[in-house]
Amino acid sequence: MSTDAFSVQTVTFTGERYVILPEAEYLRLLGELPEPELPAPDAKGRYPAAEAARVILARKLIRARRALGWSQAELARRAGVRVETLNRLEHGKHSPNVATVDKLSRALRAGEAKRAVEKARRRR
Repeated sequence: MSTDAFSVQTVTFTGERYVILPEAEYLRLLGELPEPELPAPDAKGRYPAAEAARVILARKLIRARRALGWSQAELARRAGVRVETLNRLEHGKHSPNVATVDKLSRALRAGEAKRAVEKARRRR
């Protein structure tokens, strides 16, 4: 993406120059995409069920993975799934099978449990 596509500002703070850019661009540079948007509701305010379910799952995966500080590659490795599979799920464009959701859920729960144990040890 060229800098012409968005507004970039610079500021100087304590003698050091910083670049201010839109969060979506920052996340893109980190290799992280913003969370997918819910599909547009119909005239009665109802969302398409399958599309909405995919986006809700994508958002939950992204939030849980980021809360653990894991990359997509790290979660995929721990869950035993391909990075490409996780990437497609986090984009909210594909529906996973039950086995894939189970693998991802187990890996995230194990990571959360390990984090809780480490946090408890630090308190002592």
